[in-house]
Amino acid sequence: MLLDGHSEPPVQKGDGGYADWVIVAIHGLREYLDHSYRLLLDKLFEMDAVVEKLELSVAELPDFTTVAVRYQALKMAVWRALLRLSTTGCDTGSVQAIDATGFDRHRASQHYATRTGYTYQAVKTTALVDCDTGPILDIHCSMTHPHDTQIGEQVLKRNLDRLDTLVADKGYDSAKLREYLRDNGVRPVIKHREFTSLDAAHNARIDDDIYHQRPVVESVFHAIKQRFGATLRARTWFGQFRELVLKAAILNITTAISPSHG
Repeated sequence: MLLDGHSEPPVQKGDGGYADWVIVAIHGLREYLDHSYRLLLDKLFEMDAVVEKLELSVAELPDFTTVAVRYQALKMAVWRALLRLSTTGCDTGSVQAIDATGFDRHRASQHYATRTGYTYQAVKTTALVDCDTGPILDIHCSMTHPHDTQIGEQVLKRNLDRLDTLVADKGYDSAKLREYLRDNGVRPVIKHREFTSLDAAHNARIDDDIYHQRPVVESVFHAIKQRFGATLRARTWFGQFRELVLKAAILNITTAISPSHG
C-alpha cells in the first residue's frame, strides 16, 4: 500500500542517496517486525520479495547505519504524509473523535534530562480517530503536557477536510474551539465542564448515540499499547513522534487488510 504511486527512483547515484520512501518503508518494516536496524538489514538479504518491492537488488540495500541516520533526518512532513497515506485503505464514517493518553519513555540520563528540560516520565499523546473502523487520522505528542484545547486546535486545523462531526470529552471544552469548528462546517459534540446549570443543560441535549462513539479512541490507544507496548524507545521528542507515527501507520494498515475489515 505505502509503496504504490511514488515517483522518485529508489536510489540515485552520487550524492542523491536513497529516496525517502525507501527509508520510510524500511523503518515501517523494522517497527512491524520489532527488529533492530542491524537485524532487519541482515534479514532483508533473505527477503527477496520485499527487496523487489523496494525496487532494489540485495546488493543495493542500504547499510543499517544509513537507515538509522536518515530516520532522524527526514522532515516532519514526510512522517505526516506517511500517516495520512496509511488511512487510504480504511473505511471512514461521519464521526471523528479526539482524546489523549500517556506513553512511558525510557528513562534518560540525568545529564540528558537536565540539558533538554525533560520533567515528565510520560509522553502526552493525542490522537484523532475516525469512529467507523478506527483508523488513526493524526497524532500529536508533547513533552510539556499543554492543555487539551491547545493541542486539539492544532490537530483539528490540520484535518478540517476530514472532519464531519467531532466528539470529545470535557478536556476540549472551549467556546473558541466550538465556534471555529462550526465556522468550518464541522459539528462539535463536546461535553461542557459543568460550572452552571446552563452547562448541565447543554450536556443534557447532547446526542448520546453520537457522543458514546468517543471511546473508540481509547480502544485504539489500547490496541497500540497491546501491539507495540506502552513504552517508547526514542528519547527525543522528534524520535518519539516518528516512533508513534510508525506504530499508528502500521496499525492502520493491518486493520485495513485484516479479514474482518469492512
